[in-house]
Amino acid sequence: MAQRTRDGQAGSFLGHPPGLATLFGTELWERFSFYGMRTLLVLFLTAAVTEGGLGLNEGLAIAIYGVYNAMIYLTALPGGWVADRILGTRRAVLYGGVIIAAGHYCMAVPSTPLFFTGLVLIMLGTGLLKPNISATVGQLYGEHDARRDAGFSLFYMGINIGAFFSPLVCGWLALNLGWHWGFGAAGVGMTVGLILYVLGWKRLGDAGERPGNPATPAERRRALLYALAAVVVVGVYLAVDLSTGGLNSNLLINLLTIVAVVVPAVYFAGILRSPQLRPEERGRVRALVWLFLASAVFWMIYDQAGSVLNLFAEDRTDRGLLGLNFPAPWFQSVNPLLIIALAPVFAALWVRLGSRQPSTPAKFVYALVGVGVSFLIMALAAGAASGGERVSPLWLLAVYFIQTVAELALSPTGLSVSTKLAPQAFTGQILGVWFLSTAVGDAVGGQAGRYIERLSLPTYFLTLGLAAVVVGVVLLFAVPRVRRLMGGVE
Repeated sequence: MAQRTRDGQAGSFLGHPPGLATLFGTELWERFSFYGMRTLLVLFLTAAVTEGGLGLNEGLAIAIYGVYNAMIYLTALPGGWVADRILGTRRAVLYGGVIIAAGHYCMAVPSTPLFFTGLVLIMLGTGLLKPNISATVGQLYGEHDARRDAGFSLFYMGINIGAFFSPLVCGWLALNLGWHWGFGAAGVGMTVGLILYVLGWKRLGDAGERPGNPATPAERRRALLYALAAVVVVGVYLAVDLSTGGLNSNLLINLLTIVAVVVPAVYFAGILRSPQLRPEERGRVRALVWLFLASAVFWMIYDQAGSVLNLFAEDRTDRGLLGLNFPAPWFQSVNPLLIIALAPVFAALWVRLGSRQPSTPAKFVYALVGVGVSFLIMALAAGAASGGERVSPLWLLAVYFIQTVAELALSPTGLSVSTKLAPQAFTGQILGVWFLSTAVGDAVGGQAGRYIERLSLPTYFLTLGLAAVVVGVVLLFAVPRVRRLMGGVE
C-alpha cells in the first residue's frame, strides 16, 4: 500500500509526496540561475575592461564574491519571517522567484549600475525563495515520516542537476557571446522554474499555504516601515557610491561582513529568550547552535570553489584534454555531477541503515574533516604550480570528489535536521537562521580570500585546511552533549 502524506495524498514521486516533484523542478531551475551567474561572477569581476569585465584585482573580487554570497543567505532571515508571519512559505517562494528573475535580467544589460542592481535583487529574491522552498519540502511529510531524510536527499539532487548544467550553458555563452549573455541565460532558467512552480501548485496540498504565526496588523505596518527605511538607506548609499565611483568600497565589504557574523548571534539569542519556546525546544535550539558553527566553518572553505578554486582553474590548471581546451567555468560542473551520481547512493544508505546510521553531529564531524583534507591537498597542488607551471586537472577533480562526499554528509542532513529541531512558532525563521551559517562562512571566507595576495597560495590552503580539521576534532568530543540537547531527534 502506498504511503500517504500529511494531507492524505498518496506518494507518487519516487515513493514520495507528489508535491516533491514540483519543488524538485522549481529548485532545479532556480539553482541553474544561481550557479550560472555565480560561476561567472569572479571571472567577470577580474576580467580586463577591454574583455568586457570590471578589471578588479583578485583579492577584492574574492571579497566581493564572498560578501555577495553571504548577503544571499543573510536575507533568508527576513525571508523566513515574511513567510512565517505574512505570506506562508508557498507564496514567498513564488514572489522570491519573480524578484530573482528580474535581477538576472538586469545583469543581462551591459551597464554597471544595472549589474549591481541585479545583484541586490537576486539577494532579496533568494532570501524569500531559498529557506521557504526547503521549509515547504519539510511540510510535505508528517512529523515521524521515515522518508523525510531521503526526500531531502532527492531534493538536493535536483539542486545539483541545475548546478551541473548552468556552468556549461552560461559559461559557454559568456565566453563565446559575451558575459551578459551568460547572465541573461540565468534569468531564463529562473523563469522556467517559475512556470513549473505555478503549474504544479495544486500538488503541494496544504503545505506552506498559510503563515505559521500570522502577524498582527500593527506588526505588518512596523515591518513595512522597516523595509522602506532599509530601501532608502541602501538607495542613498548606492547613489553616493555611483556618483563617486566607489562601488567597490572596502568599508562596505567590511561592514557587511560584520553584519553577517553579528546578526545570527543576536537572532539565536532572541529565539532562546522567547517565551514561546517550550523547554525541550530551547534545548534543541542550543543543539542547532553547535551545528550552525560547524556548518559555517564548512561553507567557509567549500564555497571558495566559485572564487579561489575557479581562479586556480583559470590561471594554474592545464585545461587541455583530447586536443580541446576546457573553459575554467566548466570545472564548476564537476561537483554537482558527482552529487547527481552519489546523492541517490547516500539517500539509499541512510534509509538502509535506519537507526544504525551515524548521528547528525557525527556526520558533521566527517564533513569538516573531509573539507579540511581537501584544502590540504590544494596546498600540495598550489606548491606544484608555484613555479608558474600549470598542474594536472586531476588535482581539482580529487578535491571536488572529497568535498562532494563531505557535502553529502552535511548539507542535506543539515536541511533536514533544522526542520526537525525548529520550534513550531519559528519554522520558517529557523530555516532562515540555518542558511545564515552559509552567510557567516561565505563572509569570513571572502575576507580570508583577500590574503591570497599576501600569503603564498600553499600557505593559504594549508592554514584553512588545518583550521577545519581542528574544528572537526573539537566537535567530535562534543557529540554526546549535542545529542542530549537534540532531545531524541537524530
